[in-house]
Amino acid sequence: MLSSKDIKAQIPHALETTGFQGLGKLYQGKVRDVYRPESGGGLPEGHMAIVTSDRISAFDRVLGTVPFKGALLNAIAHHWFERTTDICPNHLVSTPHPNLWLVRECEPIPVEMVVRGYLTGTSPTSAWTAYARGERNFCGNELPDGLKQDQPFPEPIITPSTKAEQGAHDESVAPEVLFQRGLVEQELYDQMAQASMALYKRGVELAAKRGLIFVDTKYEFGFIDGQLTLMDEVNTPDSSRYWLADTYDDRFAAGQPPQKLDKDYVRTWLSDRGFRGDGTPPALTDEVKVEATRRYLSAYDMVVGEPFQGQTGPVNESLTTALQEAGWL
Repeated sequence: MLSSKDIKAQIPHALETTGFQGLGKLYQGKVRDVYRPESGGGLPEGHMAIVTSDRISAFDRVLGTVPFKGALLNAIAHHWFERTTDICPNHLVSTPHPNLWLVRECEPIPVEMVVRGYLTGTSPTSAWTAYARGERNFCGNELPDGLKQDQPFPEPIITPSTKAEQGAHDESVAPEVLFQRGLVEQELYDQMAQASMALYKRGVELAAKRGLIFVDTKYEFGFIDGQLTLMDEVNTPDSSRYWLADTYDDRFAAGQPPQKLDKDYVRTWLSDRGFRGDGTPPALTDEVKVEATRRYLSAYDMVVGEPFQGQTGPVNESLTTALQEAGWL
């Protein structure tokens, strides 16, 4: 595993943003820079280039960069894409660089499918936040009284969310609200819900073999040639929560939070300083960035089952070389 010294040395080389001329039209999300082909561009027709930056977001706000994060997310997502194709096809074609994917272009569905197995979270949209203030119907799911923070639900639930523009907040709603707003029809929603629950249960099963609790996650779908397709990413520490299984029972019984291997560490750090999405976020310290990377590394090691082989040095330079070698620049 990379040492803390290695991680800290990589901080100034982290990939914050891109702006490749001639690659395609750029659409920038919270973490990913997506290039769609333009006339005369270098990308193959019907494909997109997705650059996973080292940006980190929490509470729907971009906070800065965390070294190696983009490559780690891509590698974890690639691992899960390979293990879920029997459930749902995905858009991934190849990985020419640790931070770069070539994917098939999808017609996106403007809904995020959030699957939750545990009553947890710190954000204003989390299940625990709603439950703690007395809500017992959460996005159309009736929850029993008497549940404790970080306790498993009797059965996993799906809480769909609208997809907000960068800087705005996603909105967790009941499926009926999606239908009323015309975002998705019920037949398609049911198809996405079935795929999402199957993907989540596969994640629970395989994570358990690695000593992890797969707590919750979100999935995004689109269409390729009329077929429902998993897109964006899958089961990474950015979109999912992972807890260590061997300490969960004792810590829960003692009223202590579980040991986490995801970016919930950063959310908690921000919450402890009074930031939950509104106002100006506190700047991430080098110590927070190093610890965040260590947790991403631990998640990779445990999920994938082997040490991460990180490329040190300026990410933008090696990424440019990879794009040139692929003939896209």
